[in-house]
Amino acid sequence: MQKMITILGPTASGKTPLAVAVARRVGGEILSADSRQVYRRMDIGTGKDLSEYQDVRYHLIDICEPGTKYNLFQYQQDFFTAYEQVRGRGAVPILCGGTGLYIEAVLKGYHLSPVPQNQPLRDRLEGRSLEELTAMLRELKARTGTTMHNTTDVDSAQRAIRAIEIETYTLEHPAPLRELPAVPSVIIGVNIDRDLRREKITRRLKDRLDEGMADEVRALLSEGIAPDALTYYGLEYRYVTDYVVGRLSYDEMFRQLEIAIHQFAKRQMTWFRGMERRGFHIHWIDATLPMDDKVEQIVSLL
Repeated sequence: MQKMITILGPTASGKTPLAVAVARRVGGEILSADSRQVYRRMDIGTGKDLSEYQDVRYHLIDICEPGTKYNLFQYQQDFFTAYEQVRGRGAVPILCGGTGLYIEAVLKGYHLSPVPQNQPLRDRLEGRSLEELTAMLRELKARTGTTMHNTTDVDSAQRAIRAIEIETYTLEHPAPLRELPAVPSVIIGVNIDRDLRREKITRRLKDRLDEGMADEVRALLSEGIAPDALTYYGLEYRYVTDYVVGRLSYDEMFRQLEIAIHQFAKRQMTWFRGMERRGFHIHWIDATLPMDDKVEQIVSLL
């Protein structure tokens, strides 16, 4: 059976054009692994560049409305639906993106279960100190047999309340988690020199602002989406929204956003290196090689 191909890398490393070139070579279809490209009409800020796909079929882009909060559980379900469709057509699935958590969830087969909001519980917990919430969470996790996930469960009262909500639901609904299998894949990492990456990020940011990223944000706000709902999506939407509503000047927006994207790219690489420590074998290829050479390297691994 033909394995899936996974192409990952930091922002501005050239993942999408490479995935398209590989898809043409092997008869593939692309499954996006980008947590923000799922939203319709959020095009420039998420860097969809849909024209790059041309005749190659893609999936998991433009599948939900702005203002909603798509999550990992939904992604995993949607991925498997699209994955089976691609395989059913006899095409090669090519997973491509930079959202490491989405990629790892698919490759490893995370066992996830949706947990609805429990508003009465949230109301009861509102106003509790982080220390109180942490103690409650430890007690609940001891009862459910789960462990604290480093400190991320309790880095804020809001996250601690959500974690308590999840553990309470698990305790009250001891149903088996829906199991989705791990997906075998050849994993390709696009390795780009840090200085070149920074140069490309800055150039791309200028291009996207020239293409009308601020107008895209204005259009979303005009639909009735609240500014805070847009800033939830981070990076471009956070800073450009702050600029559009007058919280930042243009120069402040550009400078802060540029720094934030550089930091984001660094976090992406930290995640991918962590995947290697967690047992994933990533074949790194040089982003600056000619496209044909990169495609040949990938094909030789299949």
